[in-house]
Amino acid sequence: MLIKLLVDGGEMKPGPIVGQKLGPIGINIGQVISDVNKATSEFKGTKVPVTLDIDPKSKKFKVEVSSPPTSELLKKEIGLETGSGDHKKNKVGNISIETIVKVAKIKYPNMLAKDFKSAVKSVIGSAVSLGILVESKGKELIEDIDNHVYDTEIKSQKTETSAEKKTKLKEFFDNVLKNQEAIKKAEEAAKAAEEAAKLAAAAATPGAKPAEGAAAKPGEAAAAPVAAKPGEKAAAPAAGKKEEKKK
Repeated sequence: MLIKLLVDGGEMKPGPIVGQKLGPIGINIGQVISDVNKATSEFKGTKVPVTLDIDPKSKKFKVEVSSPPTSELLKKEIGLETGSGDHKKNKVGNISIETIVKVAKIKYPNMLAKDFKSAVKSVIGSAVSLGILVESKGKELIEDIDNHVYDTEIKSQKTETSAEKKTKLKEFFDNVLKNQEAIKKAEEAAKAAEEAAKLAAAAATPGAKPAEGAAAKPGEAAAAPVAAKPGEKAAAPAAGKKEEKKK
């Protein structure tokens, strides 16, 4: 019997979902949690797919750990909870090719990529979708890889980023954040100005009817008196209108 779970690496806890899946089998949930946490300890802070292979008769089980989703691994690398809501407009990080290689090494055994370079390009695609820059670039970095710019790092499967490169990547991203903030403020100001213009235009629109009962402007006809309802006195004639002579 196979049961699939998505758990927090090294930090699985008892809960309703776990209870619903394991309770009816009569298996020791505490032991399952302990074994899963041991098996996923290297993926702390990351969501990890886990499969429990259970023998319902003997109550014995095996824990099989799959590599976490690429997006989860990338977010863990730069301490993100979520990616960008608009990856084309807003960037959320800047990582090195070495970090991409690190993630590709984890994912490669479970990927359909024909070779490791293809796996690297796939991981870059995931990073771009999250709004993460790689080597201060977007998807154009894939062209660099096709042009053998990063063959040394990919072939050697280098995963350590130098302190100097980390500093440069951070400096570049700090400028990106400043530009994004400036654009955001400019857009907000433009939107506020547009709303103000609409309100001003609406207030200045000619031809608006005067409120009922308002005095007529010079040169305009006075409003006609309102006809009286049965049992009520008729409204007084407008000011300035001569009464008809009695015959």
